[in-house]
Amino acid sequence: MEIYQLRTFLAVARVGHLTRAAEQLHLTQPAVSKQVKALEQELGVLLFERQPTGMVLTKEGRALFPLAERTLFDAMELVNHARGLRGEVAGDVVIGTIIDPDTLRLGSFLGALLAYFPKVQARLQHGISGWVLERVCSGDLHCGFYLGPVLDPDVTSLPMRTLQYVVIGPPHWKERLEQADWAAIAAMPWIGTPSHSSQHRLVHTMFAERGLSVSPVVEADQEASMVSLVRNGVGLATMRDDLAREAQHRGEVSIWPGTVQDCPLSFIFKTTRRDDVLVAACRKALAEVWPSD
Repeated sequence: MEIYQLRTFLAVARVGHLTRAAEQLHLTQPAVSKQVKALEQELGVLLFERQPTGMVLTKEGRALFPLAERTLFDAMELVNHARGLRGEVAGDVVIGTIIDPDTLRLGSFLGALLAYFPKVQARLQHGISGWVLERVCSGDLHCGFYLGPVLDPDVTSLPMRTLQYVVIGPPHWKERLEQADWAAIAAMPWIGTPSHSSQHRLVHTMFAERGLSVSPVVEADQEASMVSLVRNGVGLATMRDDLAREAQHRGEVSIWPGTVQDCPLSFIFKTTRRDDVLVAACRKALAEVWPSD
């Protein structure tokens, strides 16, 4: 049994489709299909049912999936540890990114990583915080950046900085916002964000603490879209204080003076990967760019 066969099996199982798995693995679809068949022959069980809509795990496949995850992780740990013993850190490290690169100091981080470890190749995957956390937990990402408190006991978070968020509204609502209390703000139309996003959790928490809730009229997943919707009078939203001040200066939004909410920015990885040499390499680069106080 080869490591790449296990990686292919897990990729197909997670996305449920040969083509999409091939894209993730940078392989052709026939190559992925061949690896799955070879693994099935070696194990002596059928792992997938081929259906018109995609690949569905069989009962045997579902039973073997968690074991395959652990086996692949242990195999990669063995390889990485051997590299570390001989003073060589090499390989692909997959890092989840969020928000804008400048806020993360992403360029400096990658520069430090490659300066210390020239044989490491970083692969970036961009998404929202909840997506990064899920992929870190599943093992699809070695590590990543995250906005918000990390409550999962199996995930280690390294604090970087605290970002501040404010409530913004349309520029012509300025007087209305200045006179509004929490209840009035909650009753106004809101622009929602995906349930896994840091802003969704932030809005839910700050109103739930006051026994209130909001009713989104539309959902957006990018700050540029949110600013456009706010500017055109669709509703309220939260935004990073620095970006909101710039947008207010341009006459695009008004800021509600009622609150400034703190949101921690951190670097996360699964605790079981603490000794992974690639994660350790990222931690060293992070400490160079984001030194602890």
